[in-house]
Amino acid sequence: MKENQKIARTDLAIELAQPLLEAEKLPEGLKVHTQTHGAVEITCVQIGSPKASQQLQKPCGRYITIQTPPLWNSLLDPQQEIDAAADCIRSLLPQEGTVLVVGLGNSSITPDALGPQVAQHILVTRHLTEELARSLGMGSLRKTAALIPGVLGQTGVESGELTAALVNFIQPSAVIVVDALAAQDYGRLGCTIQISDSGIAPGSGVQNSRKELSRRTLGIPVLSIGVPTVIDAATLAAQLTGSSCEQAHQTAMVTPREIDRLIGHSAKFIALAINKALYPELSLEEIGFLCA
Repeated sequence: MKENQKIARTDLAIELAQPLLEAEKLPEGLKVHTQTHGAVEITCVQIGSPKASQQLQKPCGRYITIQTPPLWNSLLDPQQEIDAAADCIRSLLPQEGTVLVVGLGNSSITPDALGPQVAQHILVTRHLTEELARSLGMGSLRKTAALIPGVLGQTGVESGELTAALVNFIQPSAVIVVDALAAQDYGRLGCTIQISDSGIAPGSGVQNSRKELSRRTLGIPVLSIGVPTVIDAATLAAQLTGSSCEQAHQTAMVTPREIDRLIGHSAKFIALAINKALYPELSLEEIGFLCA
C-alpha cells in the first residue's frame, strides 16, 4: 500500500503521528504530549505548521485523544473518562454564546449512526423563552441547539450546506460536530475518543469526503468529536498476517460484532460529555433526567 493510501484510511491524528514519534522524526510544528486527568490518559497532537499538516495530511489544530474502556461494555463505569472529555471540550469552546451540535452520519447504517444518536441526547435549550427557562429552573443554562442533517443521498443537500445555512440563521458562537471515524488499529475501535478544534471533512476516513466543516468554511470555531467504528479491511488483513496489502484497490470496511452496543453506548458517552461541558452547573444525574 502506498503511504498516501495509508494516511487516507484513518481519521485519528495520533495514529498518523505515532510512527514519526517512535522514529524521533517529528517535523517542525508537530508536537505530541501526554498528560493524565485523574486516572485517564490524554494525548494531544498539535499540528502547528504547513509542513506538519502536509506530512500528516490533516489540517492544523489540536487533536486530543482519550483512551476509554471498551464503550460497548455496559458493566464498566466511564465516569472519569466522561469528566475528562467534558473538560477537554469546554477548554476548546468560547465561554459564552449559543452552541450548535451537529450529528453527522446515516442513522440507517449502524456504524455511521453515531452522530445522529448523539444529537438525540443533547439537552437543547435555545427554544426555551427566558420566562419558561426560569420557571423550570433552567434560566442560567447556555443556549444550545441540535441538528441532524442526514446524508446527501437522503436529502439531496450536503450536510455542510445545511449546517452553514443554520449557522447563518441562528448565529451560534461555536459548532460541535459529531461523526463516526475510521481507524488503522483494530484495538482502537470503540476504545478511543478524538476531540479536535480543526473541524472535519465528513467521510474522509472511508474515502468518501464531503464538504468541510471548519472555521474556514463557517466563520466560527468548529469542534469535531468522534469514536472510530470501522477499519479498512486491507489494513486489518495486513495487521493480522504481517503482509503487504499494496494490491488492495477495492475499499471494504470492517466493524466490530458489538457495533450496536458500541454505537449506543458511545453516543450516550459523548452526549453526556458535551452536556457536561455546556452545563457544568448540572450533575450527570440531572442531565440524564432532563434528557430522558
